[in-house]
Amino acid sequence: MRLIKIGIASVNSTVGAVRANTDRCIALARTMAADDVTLAVFPEQVIGGYPTEDLIQWHGFVDSQRRELERFAAETAGLLTVFTLGLTVGIGGDLFNCAALVHRGRVVGFTPKEKLPTYNIFYEARTFSRGTPYLELDADGVFCGDRLYTFDFGTIGLEICEDVWSPDGPMRRRCYSGAEVICNLSASPFRAGVQSTRREMIATRAADNQCTVAYANMVGGNDGLVFDGGGLVNQNGRPMLEAPRFVQGYAATVVDLDRTTRGRREASTWRSDLEEFRRTGQRAVPTVREAGATAERTHLAYPAPPPGTTFFLPTASISKASPRDDLLDEFFEAAALGVADYYRKIGAFRSIGIALSGGRDSALSVMVAWRALCILAPDLEGDALREEIGRKLQTFYMPTRYSSDATKGAAAQLARDIGAQFAIEPIEEAFEREVQAATSMLGGKGEVTEITRQNVQARIRGTRMWNWSNSSSALFLQTGNMSEKALGYTTVGGDLEGAFSVIANLPKTVVIALLERLAHRFGFEGLRQTLGTMAGPELAENQSGEAELMPYEVLDACLYLYGAEKLTTDEISTALPSLFPERDPDALRAWAEKFVTLFSRAIFKWVQAPLAVHLGTLDLDRERALQLPVVQRTEWEASLSAAPGRLGSEHVKR
Repeated sequence: MRLIKIGIASVNSTVGAVRANTDRCIALARTMAADDVTLAVFPEQVIGGYPTEDLIQWHGFVDSQRRELERFAAETAGLLTVFTLGLTVGIGGDLFNCAALVHRGRVVGFTPKEKLPTYNIFYEARTFSRGTPYLELDADGVFCGDRLYTFDFGTIGLEICEDVWSPDGPMRRRCYSGAEVICNLSASPFRAGVQSTRREMIATRAADNQCTVAYANMVGGNDGLVFDGGGLVNQNGRPMLEAPRFVQGYAATVVDLDRTTRGRREASTWRSDLEEFRRTGQRAVPTVREAGATAERTHLAYPAPPPGTTFFLPTASISKASPRDDLLDEFFEAAALGVADYYRKIGAFRSIGIALSGGRDSALSVMVAWRALCILAPDLEGDALREEIGRKLQTFYMPTRYSSDATKGAAAQLARDIGAQFAIEPIEEAFEREVQAATSMLGGKGEVTEITRQNVQARIRGTRMWNWSNSSSALFLQTGNMSEKALGYTTVGGDLEGAFSVIANLPKTVVIALLERLAHRFGFEGLRQTLGTMAGPELAENQSGEAELMPYEVLDACLYLYGAEKLTTDEISTALPSLFPERDPDALRAWAEKFVTLFSRAIFKWVQAPLAVHLGTLDLDRERALQLPVVQRTEWEASLSAAPGRLGSEHVKR
């Protein structure tokens, strides 16, 4: 047996906080070394934080990361553990996203990232240079490039995040060149279903390359991105470790590297591919032998299966929830972590404020804020935690003549359930004054429209929340959902206002499902009452969001098909009947046309919305995921519909 202990660190880094980030790494390094970890893997860009965006253009920021890496090396010089951690390295005109190898007080080498993503939320190729096969550069006396490192326990290769997502990444040539362990340093943000995708992908890479993959992921919120941590170790396709998610810390497991050697000898396909690699004259990645001793391994125990299982039976699932409930719980934790770190890392806020309307969106938002404050006070529980919530979370109910007793009661009850402060601040008089002022400004040349009367109420509430938050040094959270934001069913200067948006990337159907899940989990009466009210903004008599837009399940289907699948109006109209066979096809077509029209007209609104927590693969944050021009027309759709033979084109009404 050739046993080693691999430690996976999840670190909550803040962009630019190079010293504090390194302090966290040093503390975890010492803890792992005390636990006899042989090889410790830290996340991508852990020293400088991620994403750095254009801050990376400041040479002082880049230089500070190298100084902090040297400090990490100096303060861990007495430890025998081999460490890998991520930072930016500047060489001439290049900036590289690198994995650094550190051992016994020395920075051994840098490995640059090769696959630079420029899709969805990523912009890395805009600022970083790509590593290339067999690259050899000098970074102020330290090798930077494509190299493997052999220690007394075996041979390792380093790579960064996106490198593992491509089957044609550097892992293949490095494993053919002798790497037994591939350390992947990642800063991979949370999105719906991402953990199962990571798990399957890493298992595939480990099996295809007959190696051990040690994957470490960053944890915590930076701007609207939430990193969920949760590293993985997989040996030759066998899962060995899945670290806890959404928390900072480390997890470790023992692997037998002789098993990797045996797997390669047994896998005839892998050996055939290796022969082809050699036969075609492809170069092996150079290997450097490191002479220094590593952590003591003689007392490590063979990795036995978890209690209650055997080698021939898989580990039983410990989750009592359904996959759907698991995903809803992840949404809740990710949103809360995003709010908690936005609040904590900026350092400008003393409390959190929400306009609590008694509706579904604000109810979910206040639940996320409540959970965020729980995260920020991990040592408190019971009455002490409830008192902390009472000090830090303020809610306001601001009624007009259209506000119902049901929403007022639901808002007050939910505030009591979670221990938040609750205040009623009527806006009826201000509403009347603003309508009169608008009438006066028209000078008899028109009348205040009904939609303006509705928007006036929302804008008064938004202004009052800003005034209160300015005077209270409070974080004012915006509470709108993705579905209504997508169609412009929101008010610029009103309910679109806030310093940070909680659920702007959750569709309405998910908002409702998540509220039902939280009502089941926590049993709060306020959530039950909220779910019993009619879903609407209460800006007019008996106002229903679905009546004014369309059924939310249809709206969200259109949002997915148009925004994520990039279907045209005709294609959406064709797809909807198969999704909703009980509904009238003509009504579905009309809703599809309404959706596309309102969506394109609403872009000017949602680009003005505050930064939002990133929770899925489709965001309405212009600088994050779905980047669309504000000024646009949909004439291209009409052109497609007019084409001969276009499916369904004869039914399109323009």
